[in-house]
Amino acid sequence: MALIVVLSVMNGFEEDIKTKILGTQSHIVISHYSGGISDPEYVQTESMKDPGVIGATPFILSQGLISSQGGISGVVIRGIDPVSASKVIRLKEIIVRGNIDDMNDSGILLGSELAAYSGITVGDAVTLISATGIITPLGMIPKSMSFVVKGVFSTGMYEYDSNMVYISLGAAQTLFMKDMPSGIEIKIKDIYQAEAVADRLTAGLGQGYWAKTWKDMNMSLFSALKLEKTVMFIILLFIILVAAFSIISTLIMMVMEKRKDIAILKSMGATTGQILRIFITLGMVIGLSGTIAGVVLGLLLTYNLDPVISFIELIFGIEVMPIDVYYITGLPTKVDYPLVFIMALVSIALSFLATIYPARQAARQDPVEVMRYEG
Repeated sequence: MALIVVLSVMNGFEEDIKTKILGTQSHIVISHYSGGISDPEYVQTESMKDPGVIGATPFILSQGLISSQGGISGVVIRGIDPVSASKVIRLKEIIVRGNIDDMNDSGILLGSELAAYSGITVGDAVTLISATGIITPLGMIPKSMSFVVKGVFSTGMYEYDSNMVYISLGAAQTLFMKDMPSGIEIKIKDIYQAEAVADRLTAGLGQGYWAKTWKDMNMSLFSALKLEKTVMFIILLFIILVAAFSIISTLIMMVMEKRKDIAILKSMGATTGQILRIFITLGMVIGLSGTIAGVVLGLLLTYNLDPVISFIELIFGIEVMPIDVYYITGLPTKVDYPLVFIMALVSIALSFLATIYPARQAARQDPVEVMRYEG
């Protein structure tokens, strides 16, 4: 039960984070070693010729400050083409207030956490300040532009919703004084073929172009999740081992208590193999019943985890998943049925191995010696 619940929660975390990251980020990013794409139309056209590509859109990515009545905050600024970007990332799906269709060079989209923290809503005016600026005799003066909030989005990931803003590609070029986009974002049909598609695209575009897949851009996060899931599996496997030792101790105690009965059975003609099978069967009944109960309880708890978590939060007055600590809100779960089946088989196999030693001890009982000393 513990293994099923813990691994289902970790699978849910990984799947939910993957879905939300890939909804905000593209599957592949193509750029040039010169620092930008000088001919974005060519790269988009060539990319769309690949059968695995669904959409392509140019972007500019940089950092800056956002100033409003609520104060000043550091943000990640993404310049996008609203029309083509909607085919690559889930822009329309994540808008909770406002409308992306109203997006223009004077419009901006804010994350929900950033909007709530700064007290900004749709229709408010904000100012973006670029890290780059105009050089004057008095030094560098940061470039700034005013925008009107056209929409508020929510990805479900606190880090993005509190730090990300979207503006049009033309506005980003003016703000950061760039004459070409940073790169081209690509959406593909099968995310697990990203590396193969990226290799084909870079080979077709020629020298100087490089590509990053969603795995490369989030390598540390997904590697950490995979390592943590593996370690948790190994640690929780010891729970099954402890249960196996419990079966051993239970059967050994039963052998000690039933010495006379075993001696009587042997004196009545029971063979060593029959005694062996009796105790193996008993141990397997314990192991099978425990495994079935664990699987059933684990699945029930996994599919009803939200009410259980809400009850725990109510009783103890705590917040299990504070959004300012974790990447996501809520506690998602995903049951990996092949893994559940494997865990059940491992549990049954350990139960069988646990019965061998006590069963052999029982079968080796000498009825003459037992009767002599225990009468």
